[in-house]
Amino acid sequence: MLTESEVRHALAQVQDPELRRSIVDLGMVRDLRVTDGRVSFTLALTTLACPLKGQIESDARQAALALPGVQSVDIRLDEMTAQEKARLHGGEQHEGLAEKLNHVKHVIAVMSGKGGVGKSLVAGLLAVSLRRSGYQVGVLDADITGPSIPKMFFPNGARPGASPVAILPAETRSGIRVMSINLLLESEDQAVIWRGPLISSAIRQFWTDVLWGDLDYLVVDLPPGTSDASLTVLQALPMSGAVLVTSPQDLAGMVVRKAAQMVEQVGVPLLGLVENMSYFACPDTGKQHEIFGPSHPEVMAARLGVPLLGRLPIDPQIASLCDRGQIEYYLGNAFRPIAEQLVELAPDARQPVMPGM
Repeated sequence: MLTESEVRHALAQVQDPELRRSIVDLGMVRDLRVTDGRVSFTLALTTLACPLKGQIESDARQAALALPGVQSVDIRLDEMTAQEKARLHGGEQHEGLAEKLNHVKHVIAVMSGKGGVGKSLVAGLLAVSLRRSGYQVGVLDADITGPSIPKMFFPNGARPGASPVAILPAETRSGIRVMSINLLLESEDQAVIWRGPLISSAIRQFWTDVLWGDLDYLVVDLPPGTSDASLTVLQALPMSGAVLVTSPQDLAGMVVRKAAQMVEQVGVPLLGLVENMSYFACPDTGKQHEIFGPSHPEVMAARLGVPLLGRLPIDPQIASLCDRGQIEYYLGNAFRPIAEQLVELAPDARQPVMPGM
C-alpha cells in the first residue's frame, strides 16, 4: 500500500530549477495526503509570480505519477509566508532588500491608454537618449503579457544575473540596465497567461527584488489601458511623473485622455505628451507626408494642460534596428529635445501612493 513517506521520498528528487535544491528540503511540499491511489499536496512557491512554477509543478506531478499505484495527483499552488522565506535564506529575510540598496533619483512612466502607438519605442529611445547624455539609466518593462523591451536592446537575448540578495538586471552594450519578464522565460515566444494579481505581484518584485543600484533615471514601460498593471506602477513605485504617448488618429487621442485622467486621479505629475508616427519624411525630397492624416497634438496637449514634448516621424530605420536588437545604434535626432525637456521637467522621485482605489 502506497504511503506518504514513499511519495515524499519521490518528491524529494524534484529540484527547484533556480535554487538547485529539493522541493522537500526547501519546505515547498505541504499537506501531503495519500488516499486510495490519489495523491494531493500544496506546492508553496517563494512567489506565485515565479516564471518557472509550471516546470516545478509538472516535475512534481510526474514524480508522483511514476510511483506504482498512483492514479491521480492534485497539486494546489500557494506562496510561502515571510517567515518561511526568511528560513529559506538561512534566517535573514532578503525579499525586498534590494529596494533598500537602490538609489533611483527619477522614475518616469511611459504610458498610453491604447496599444500600438509606440510606448515601448518611446521608452527605449528615452533611455538611449538619456544614457548618451551621461546619465545612469534603467528600463523596467512593466508590460508583463506583451514585453518588447528586450527584443529592442539584446540582439542575442540576455539573462538577468543573481547575487546573494537580489536579481541583477541585464545590461545593454551602452550600460542601460533592463528588467523584463521575457528575460526570465525559457523562450521569448513563451506566453505569460496570468491574471491581474500575479501581474501586479511581478511588477512589484521588479522594483523590490531587483538590484538597480544608483540610477539617475528609471524608465518604466507600461502596458496599454488603465487596469491593474498601470495602477500598480503608479501607486507602488516612487513616481516622478508620466509621459503620455499618442498617434494622429482621433481614436488614439480619446483613449490617451482616459489614461491622463487615471494619472491625475492617483496624483502622479503629467510631464508631457509625445506624438508618435506623426509623419513620414520622403528620403528623396524631404517632404513630410502625414500618413495617418493631419494631427493636432498641440491641441490635445493644451487640453490636458501639459507641454507637447515633440512629434516623432515614421522612420523605417528605427523598426529595422529594433527588430535586430540594436536600438542603441539609432542616430536620429528627433528624440534628443524630448529627453532634454524631460530632464528639466522631472522632479525627484516622490514617495509611493498607498493603494486606495
